[in-house]
Amino acid sequence: MFFEGIAWAQAAGAPQASEASTLLQMAPIVGVIAIFYFLLIRPQTQKAKEHSKMLKDLKRNDEIVTTGGIVGRITELGDKLVTVEIAPNVRIRVERPQIASISSYGKAPAKKDKE
Repeated sequence: MFFEGIAWAQAAGAPQASEASTLLQMAPIVGVIAIFYFLLIRPQTQKAKEHSKMLKDLKRNDEIVTTGGIVGRITELGDKLVTVEIAPNVRIRVERPQIASISSYGKAPAKKDKE
């Protein structure tokens, strides 16, 4: 009984300090979540969006690189499979998601203008 009155007295005077300290304790957690979002999650979703757009925009005679490192030219396009010619009369079929990028091999590098 004696301690019950003391506990109520401590709780009655502390709500404002308790709320402020709770917000201060949550600030680092919120900061870490924000850093994870801007440094890890957001760039990865943007990269995935660009990759899916690139896969959708593929066309015949594009030179591509697969995730396995095979470089070739697209000869046929399907919904799920792409036929790629990797040498004269050598064709392989590759799933669309396994195409890493459009190749820049064999193309002349862009010249930089000197001013």
